[in-house]
Amino acid sequence: MDTIVKYAAEILLLLFLVITFLQSGIDKISDWGGNLSWLKGHFKETPMKNMVPLVLGIVLVAEVVAGILCLIGIYQLASGGDRVIAFYGATLSCVSLLMLLFGQRMAKDYAGAMTIVVYFIPAVFLVFLLQP
Repeated sequence: MDTIVKYAAEILLLLFLVITFLQSGIDKISDWGGNLSWLKGHFKETPMKNMVPLVLGIVLVAEVVAGILCLIGIYQLASGGDRVIAFYGATLSCVSLLMLLFGQRMAKDYAGAMTIVVYFIPAVFLVFLLQP
């Protein structure tokens, strides 16, 4: 219990990222066609227009792996204070968000890009908290 209290902020932020990325990954898997169709339209005027399926797959893998690493990180933090996997999960979460930000900027969806910043700030803060 002392470990959970000691790492309360880190655990809460990891849980935030688990919810964010596992839900996003599940959505992409369960509605691959809908997501692909929407993204093809979103990127039709960009240099990425012919790479949407590949990029969607890369983002999907990054998000799911980030969510799983964050979930494992919660367990390890709570059970003994080991922060390494949590750090990797938080870092991959930031990389995933940067990929999404890049895509939104390429599509000139500046409002969408601003929304990603709301997720990026706590993710970067978590990386800071977990630094070795």
